Amino acid sequence: MVKFLGFRLIWCAPLLALLVISAGCKKAVPANVAAMVNSRAITYAELDKQFERSFPNQPEGTSQDETQFRKLELLRVMIDEEIMLQRAEKLSLIATDAEVEAKYNEIRAPYTQEEFQKQLDAQKLTVEELKAKLRRDLSVEKLMNKEIISQISITDKDISEFFETNKGAFNYPENSYHVAQIIVTPEPDSNVRNLKRDKAANEEQARRKVQMLEARLRQGEDFAALAQNYSEDPNSAANGGDMGFVPESALVNADAETRRAIMTLLPGQVSMPVKTPVGYRILKVMAREPAGQRELNDPKVQQDIRQTLRNRKEQLLRNAYVDACRNEAKVTNYLAHSLAPGFDKK
Repeated sequence: MVKFLGFRLIWCAPLLALLVISAGCKKAVPANVAAMVNSRAITYAELDKQFERSFPNQPEGTSQDETQFRKLELLRVMIDEEIMLQRAEKLSLIATDAEVEAKYNEIRAPYTQEEFQKQLDAQKLTVEELKAKLRRDLSVEKLMNKEIISQISITDKDISEFFETNKGAFNYPENSYHVAQIIVTPEPDSNVRNLKRDKAANEEQARRKVQMLEARLRQGEDFAALAQNYSEDPNSAANGGDMGFVPESALVNADAETRRAIMTLLPGQVSMPVKTPVGYRILKVMAREPAGQRELNDPKVQQDIRQTLRNRKEQLLRNAYVDACRNEAKVTNYLAHSLAPGFDKK
């Protein structure tokens, strides 16, 4: 019996030690790892850097809870991005060096070297970090094009059924105008959002700037590109100055010169610089939509419906695809574990 007990003690000792070591390993969470996606880590350093880029100006008085909430949400996005990147790797869809360089040069083109460096500094990015981000984004884009977008098909029957269900939406109660604009104002503003970070600081600079833009438009330069680079309107510059469709009734609130220009321009025409109470405006009317019912045989109606249905289907399939890939991935969110009260952090 003693020998038997001795045997049991000898056998149990290493087993107990193994259990203790094993339990210790389970609880040992790497201090620098915010999450694991399969075998790849997302570090707290990466999360903090992305947080600084996403929330560069935290409001004064922001609580620790608010900050942690934002980090948790941001980490979820980073986890999904990593899952998608690993999926692209699995399907051999990682962007090539040539594709990355082409996209980098496209982004770099509108700027001088000094201007581009300012853009990088503002986003706390190095050239290498930007190219790494471009590679990730392009790879996921290739994945989505192959797995989602190429699978979408919108039939004539789909378009016809959508039109019959939503026919009232194609009955326009009043004339409307598809308008784009370039705005120049004499007031200094350090937060101007155009690509060139170009801002007139006084009346003389504003007048010269709008004359320069008018001359370049007359030489045939693209209106949308000039708006993105130079327009000082924070709401439309990024969209190439596009304001969408403006109903005729809304023009009542516009100044007389702006209203006159919009209502007299033909589609495709660009106005002379218009002096407004806040500065200068150059307008382009891209389309005019008269009041009345549109029918299914209208090519524009079919185009709009097809695009609407494609967008809906793409969003549905993207969400489903990400969810399916997430279900297959092994993910451990250590940040969530650390914040959840009473959660077993094994």
